[in-house]
Amino acid sequence: MDLGLTDRVYVLTGASRGLGFATAECLVADGARVVVSARAPERVAEAVQRLGGPERAIGLAADLADPATPERLVAAAREHFGRLDGALVSVGGPPTGTAAGATDAQWRESFETVFLGTVRTARTVAAGLSDGGAIALVLSSSARSPLAGLGISNGLRPGLAGVAKDMADEYGPRGVRVVGLLPGRIMTDRNRELLAASGDAGRARAEAEAGIPLRRIGEPAEFGRVAAFVLSPAAGYLTGITLPVDGGALRGL
Repeated sequence: MDLGLTDRVYVLTGASRGLGFATAECLVADGARVVVSARAPERVAEAVQRLGGPERAIGLAADLADPATPERLVAAAREHFGRLDGALVSVGGPPTGTAAGATDAQWRESFETVFLGTVRTARTVAAGLSDGGAIALVLSSSARSPLAGLGISNGLRPGLAGVAKDMADEYGPRGVRVVGLLPGRIMTDRNRELLAASGDAGRARAEAEAGIPLRRIGEPAEFGRVAAFVLSPAAGYLTGITLPVDGGALRGL
């Protein structure tokens, strides 16, 4: 199946590793070009090298909490590749703990990065998509069902799912699609940290897998392939939804 990704250009945040990098790999493998960003310059440089260098990927060290970051990303795509077709907006998970136990400072910092940083990037990219395109927000299954020990995520992710739906309504007439992606248990560094924080990573993994119908934790590439499809022209009639990538763990219909 031809996804129509050849020579299309996408911006990906939080893409030096994990789900963002896995998506970048899948996009590049199907002929797309990418602008990847993350906060650590050395990790961005390594990601660009692994993706094939400047013919296929360029990198930008940036923080989504910085209001200037989205414009820099859009400008980099246009200056280096001459076009922009969409974005994957991924932000590292907020601190663990309960909603009541989080400090005001933790809430504010998480809001600035996870929530406002995502909204700002999505609307900036949308403004730059003059010929249609697609924006995928990497959220979490906590957008539909709260997760123990992830109180800040439980508070912010559902709001972002609502934002994605609202943006899909607003930008749809211009041919710009907006989709929320809900990864469940996928073996990223973030999930390794959460498993380790339990005090018994092996037991925590077994318990997590027991609650997943496929009885295993997913691989980043499995998320990346779904995200690449959603961003591609092949998914041209898909917008305004939240799409779980969780092995069937969410129990809602």
